[in-house]
Amino acid sequence: MSDSIFASIVAAVGAAAVAIRHRNDGPRPAVYGKAPVIPAAKAQGSIPTLKMPSARGWEGDHKPTPAAGLQVNAFARGLDHPRHMHVLPNGDVLVAESMGEDGKPRDLFGHAMSATMKRARASGNSPNRITLLRDADGDGIAEIRHAFIEGVRQPFGMVLLGNTLYVGASDALLAYPYEAGATRITAPGKKLMDLKPGGHWTRNLIASKDGSKLYVAVGSLSNIEDAGPEAEIDRACIHEFDIATGTSRIFAGGLRNPVGMAWEPTTGALWTVVNERDGLGDETPPDYLTSVRDGGFYGWPYSYWGVVDDRVTQNPARPASKQDHPDYALGGHTASLGLCHLPAGTLPGFPAGMAIGQHGSWNRSKLSGYKMTFVAFENGKPVGLPRDILTDFLSPDEKYAYGRPVGVALAADNAVLMADDVGDVIWRVTGA
Repeated sequence: MSDSIFASIVAAVGAAAVAIRHRNDGPRPAVYGKAPVIPAAKAQGSIPTLKMPSARGWEGDHKPTPAAGLQVNAFARGLDHPRHMHVLPNGDVLVAESMGEDGKPRDLFGHAMSATMKRARASGNSPNRITLLRDADGDGIAEIRHAFIEGVRQPFGMVLLGNTLYVGASDALLAYPYEAGATRITAPGKKLMDLKPGGHWTRNLIASKDGSKLYVAVGSLSNIEDAGPEAEIDRACIHEFDIATGTSRIFAGGLRNPVGMAWEPTTGALWTVVNERDGLGDETPPDYLTSVRDGGFYGWPYSYWGVVDDRVTQNPARPASKQDHPDYALGGHTASLGLCHLPAGTLPGFPAGMAIGQHGSWNRSKLSGYKMTFVAFENGKPVGLPRDILTDFLSPDEKYAYGRPVGVALAADNAVLMADDVGDVIWRVTGA
């Protein structure tokens, strides 16, 4: 029997098990906000819930639905799995095109998950490229496109400081020489810091306000330290890299998969969105948005929101009672990946706050995420419930994904840009 046929059978068996398990469970309210009521853990056994729509893409003039008072257009189409963006001082937009690499499943569920991820275009042959987009005539559509950097292993985060462009690859922090207005870099990247590839592979970057340090987000290898604690050393954390000395340290840990990062201007605090663990239920635990303090530890793998995960051997040095709690719940398994601070009025009718790209769930019986949402801030802290910016990335029957949101960025003209790695589009949102 071929691997593809075997994987298809396994996926079908897993889907059937999910349907039986959740047939009479009733409604599951979403978990959001500053004080979420998180349902008790419900261990899913050897075949966790597995549901993900097949990738379809957008056809013709079909596009996501913007909130009232907003409009959306395609800034660029025909990209190859765009994940993250960085806007240069001249308005050019760099887009990291990359995806998860095909692995070798170790068990029945691994085969099912691998088949599901391929069907959803979440893994495959990574483009390993950074593309430059330029809207020279200012009409909101990038008519100029160049392959800017090629041959980088799963590029994601990008930061320009002076004449140096820093890139977070899955296996290294790299530095490239940059000239203003350049449309291609052919010089090899200089390795500044080794990073461990595999598992959660995105390596996002953000610079300190004074430009002296870089913060590097690194996700875990596994769900709950499945390969042992040694395999998770220097993972599930945010590193602080000192550019002048070339040294690094862990700034904050216990963050299963931190991806998007942003500075909140009122307090100057670093914020991130984190994907929590799987296998405990539709809403347990919720993914989250949180400020990150120097030296903080946010629970993974031992606990979540102060609740002990009894699947994990506990560490007496990290009791749940002394771990940091996240600031704001974003719903179970929403896969919140993109994060961008929006000043008040960036979008008409929206106050200051954070725009969040929610890539969407695979580990729950009813899909969640698959939208660009927004959390308002007051006095440096989130308030209220999320408010959607872009929706309708799924077919009504949840069988197909037209697109999946990832990175969010603020363009030079204050439009909000969002990378869509299934639609292969960069969407541009402005006031209507």
